Amino acid sequence: MTDIEIARNTKLDPIEEIASKIGIEKEDIETYGKDKAKISESINEKIKDKKEGKLILVTAMSPTPLGEGKTTISIAVADGLSKMGEKSILALREPSLGPVFGIKGGATGGGRVQVAPMEDINLHFTGDIHAITSANNLLASLIDNHIYFGNELEIEKVTWKRCVDLNDRQLRKIETGLSGEKNIRQREDGFDITVASEIMAILCLAKDRNELKQMLGNITIGYNKQGKPVYAKDLKAEGAMAVLLKDAIKPNLVQTLEHTPAIIHGGPFANIAHGCNSIIATKIAMKLADYTITEAGFGADLGAEKFLDIKCRKAGIKPDVVILVATIKAIKYHGGVPKEDIQEENFEALEKGIENLYKHINNIKKFGLEVIVALNKYTQDTEKEIQWLENKLEQKNIQLSLVEGWAKGGEGAIDIAKKIVKATEKPENKKTETNNVEEDNITIYNMEIENNNKKSTENIKFIYSLEESIKEKIEKIATKIYYAEGVEYSQEAEEKIKQIEKLGYEKLPICIAKTQYSFSDDAKNLDETSKYKIHIRDIELKTGAGFIVALAGKIMTMPGLPKKPAAEEIDIDEKGNVIGIF
Repeated sequence: MTDIEIARNTKLDPIEEIASKIGIEKEDIETYGKDKAKISESINEKIKDKKEGKLILVTAMSPTPLGEGKTTISIAVADGLSKMGEKSILALREPSLGPVFGIKGGATGGGRVQVAPMEDINLHFTGDIHAITSANNLLASLIDNHIYFGNELEIEKVTWKRCVDLNDRQLRKIETGLSGEKNIRQREDGFDITVASEIMAILCLAKDRNELKQMLGNITIGYNKQGKPVYAKDLKAEGAMAVLLKDAIKPNLVQTLEHTPAIIHGGPFANIAHGCNSIIATKIAMKLADYTITEAGFGADLGAEKFLDIKCRKAGIKPDVVILVATIKAIKYHGGVPKEDIQEENFEALEKGIENLYKHINNIKKFGLEVIVALNKYTQDTEKEIQWLENKLEQKNIQLSLVEGWAKGGEGAIDIAKKIVKATEKPENKKTETNNVEEDNITIYNMEIENNNKKSTENIKFIYSLEESIKEKIEKIATKIYYAEGVEYSQEAEEKIKQIEKLGYEKLPICIAKTQYSFSDDAKNLDETSKYKIHIRDIELKTGAGFIVALAGKIMTMPGLPKKPAAEEIDIDEKGNVIGIF
């Protein structure tokens, strides 16, 4: 049975019952049919004095092109905890239409562990991403309209791009204003995919509606003739954009196939954006449950680093334990096995590929966090391969849990659920085990944690200090997280760094846009013993979102479709049922 058939044959609980399960009253949700709802802002006042539960971050080793199942593991863990009688909630990102019609074909889990209704979530859902697209493109039209009617702000260079939530490489660079009409300025433009839009990042990093509007106003749309930034608020655009996002800022409530509550909100990619769901959704979940399971996109070098260095700083949160997803196929893939041979036993490749997993484990421990490796079991995995991995990790004193959620649902994640409960019950002041971690003199910082309406400080290891220079921050990520020998900058990147420093924005955190398939900036470099430098070709200042994007290698903020896109298999039958999403 396909994923979509499993989901369609599972009876879902009315969304009001799911809300009630976590203490949300009917008056605090806005239903979208029988099985989806928006959580109203009214909930915040009611839960403000509740104690926050434990936060579980799910990340992964460097993936293969089809991914290693972080969402599948996240759902399995939440369902496993629920089966044990624990109060758990998922806090996930919304799927982008780009990967759904591109290579992945869906992003709501798989097999017996899915969030539902999977067709709706994978397609238009509650319209959040469409609202972000509209807000982004409204700002673009206001910019060009202002220029058309005299350009009072003396905008000389426009840096704001339009966006669409589809993979379309043809739109990466375009010419606009070709009608020949009087006053229309012809210029080079381009599109980003919506999940790379700064507005998506803002929605996910804003703590409430007021901060959302303020951050929208702070977006840099370009520069005037004097080289000074022009902001969205200079165009009086923030109010209209906030109106378009008035519902999108409210988190979405759905459920797993086993009726565990799931809050799904926001969807930035981790290779070209910061890769985490919204702060609003995460904070609500932590107030409503004993265990909140959230994920950060792609490998720990991307999503987890950004979750910790960007989101945790902004939200004042800290994971209690990190789940690192691994697969036998990914270890073999990083050991040099071609995709077509990945099902065959190959212990030589496993020996080589496990170095990728070790590096990701070390990265998590560098932040001072405990890590549990979750082996996402595939049908082709042999007992001999699984035992080999277990022995390898045991030698390094690293916990491993075999997760069979895809085949068994929450029952297949009981072991890891027990490990999570045990790990999070440890005294907070107990030192995290750091065996086999390279000591990099990473500074421990005090971070404000708001719990039960009171603020306290907790120690957390960040990879860099915000007080360091832009280059120092980039180089610390490159050398400590990517294991590079150093960083090389294009002339354009060098000039933009100087410009940002001159404008006084050098203390913002760094978001590196980089391939997810390798620690390096070369997607084909899977050799963990190779020596390389990270090449920063461009820098983008995101004054609204509050971070600096460094584009590494050939990464594009508008992806393209593969040779055989998933869209070719997606269809609707004579009964109106969607088919082909998996």
